[in-house]
Amino acid sequence: MSIIDSLKWRYATKRMNSQVVPSEKIDTLLEAIQLSASGFGLQPYKIFVIDNPELKAQIQPIAYGQPQVTEASHLLVFAAWNEITQEKIDAFIQLVANTRNAPLEALKDYKNAIVGSMLNLPKEIQANWADRQVYLAMGTALVAAAELKIDTTPMEGFAPAKLDELLGLTAQGLHSVLMLTVGYRDEAADYMTGAAKVRYPKNELIIKL
Repeated sequence: MSIIDSLKWRYATKRMNSQVVPSEKIDTLLEAIQLSASGFGLQPYKIFVIDNPELKAQIQPIAYGQPQVTEASHLLVFAAWNEITQEKIDAFIQLVANTRNAPLEALKDYKNAIVGSMLNLPKEIQANWADRQVYLAMGTALVAAAELKIDTTPMEGFAPAKLDELLGLTAQGLHSVLMLTVGYRDEAADYMTGAAKVRYPKNELIIKL
């Protein structure tokens, strides 16, 4: 099946059947997220993987009772950094040096570009920038899940402050941005199963200049 067929197949699943997604598929999905693009390659976020039924049940009211939270095999919480610090930039540049077997001196301009772009920004703007990188990761997750024939529901509809408190995110310098339920559609219960995908025509959406 082509990637276009996979994207036509996927939709924001409204009900799931509680079937467990095989661990190898979850691992592939998480690796795809790991490989997602981000500004400077910095990946200013963490992904929390939740398959504990009790914890999912605690999260469901925080997500305004959405049934997919407890019906899903796994729930992913995407949490962004609260700020971009010198220490985090230094750690990232060291990772680049180690991964590419490059001397730190050769990465000086790269490091200075990150520092110059990020460190003087107010913390609120830094956090907002980190949020946008989370959306890139979510996009990768949705495409990868479709290729794996895993159903998903991307969620902004939850109370972030309450989720942050439940998961102890603030103490980790993080704040929740998005959630993703991962599982399999309940074709009997989901009213959207089989519904036509609604998208603007390409000639309206895409402008060639």
